[in-house]
Amino acid sequence: MTPSTVDPKLLEILVCPLTKEPLEYDRENQELISKKAGLAFPIRDGIPIMLPDEARPLGE
Repeated sequence: MTPSTVDPKLLEILVCPLTKEPLEYDRENQELISKKAGLAFPIRDGIPIMLPDEARPLGE
């Protein structure tokens, strides 16, 4: 199974909902990483889930 892709234009405008900082796209794990907040936001079916309650703490 190949990971679904996220629209590059969308990635350019998305920011962390907590810190408002840019996010890093982790294609392999299908996550958007906010290093400042220490969270990884999941991408499901090509749609970023930008809810802090859905995010995984980094380091897990």
